[in-house]
Amino acid sequence: MLELRELCKTFYAGTVNERKAIDHVNLTVPEGEFITLIGGNGAGKSTLLKLISGSYLPDSGSVTLSGKDVTYLPEHKRARNIGHLFQDPLMGTAPSMTIEENLSLAYLRGTHRSLAPATSRKNAAFFREKLRELDLGLEDRLKTRVGLLSGGQRQAITLLMATISTPKLLLLDEHTAALDPATADKVLALTRKIVRENTITTLMITHNIQSALDCGDRTLMMQQGKIILDLSGKERERMTVEKLLELFRQKSGEQLDNDRMLLS
Repeated sequence: MLELRELCKTFYAGTVNERKAIDHVNLTVPEGEFITLIGGNGAGKSTLLKLISGSYLPDSGSVTLSGKDVTYLPEHKRARNIGHLFQDPLMGTAPSMTIEENLSLAYLRGTHRSLAPATSRKNAAFFREKLRELDLGLEDRLKTRVGLLSGGQRQAITLLMATISTPKLLLLDEHTAALDPATADKVLALTRKIVRENTITTLMITHNIQSALDCGDRTLMMQQGKIILDLSGKERERMTVEKLLELFRQKSGEQLDNDRMLLS
């Protein structure tokens, strides 16, 4: 489904602030696999997802999606096949538009059709059913502006928007980090349900090490722009937070410095 080959990205090249964010990353992700991605501050996690989505273009290397080289394909064209959620619930939606209008835009993702047909009575019923599955009481609020929703409600809407037309690939960049613990748990549960029911190939960045081991099929750890750990199968099943922290120290020669991860 997804293949990264010798992917590199350096910011501020040739200046005193030069920083190698992604350093010759190689990764193969089979169709339907759910990967969790963890790492210290500045490890390159978000940059990696942005290279995949097209928000950034690499200095070298390649990104292949479903056998097609998309390395330099514009972000808006990749959006036909890639859903992308961010940490900030304010991103990914149009706050002045209604829930129905936001869902309609997502439903038409990657097409050139007008918005009007997507806001038909038939589609409104479809949107209500999808909203009912979120169990947040939003199915009767189609005409409510998204800017009036809580952070958790808005992030749930963003998740629905990213998956309402099932993407080939779903990228989740700490999409529960800005939410309170109860709401974060609910959005994470919704994420797992949607990914499982639709068999969506997924990469999810999380600061919660236990969630990284509990969710999905495979866990990657990054440091200084490289993938230093790749856990799956029995090795991952037997892994604990304490063992993972020790593995990080052994592989990187450093202690994990992300307080949010250590305190979660």
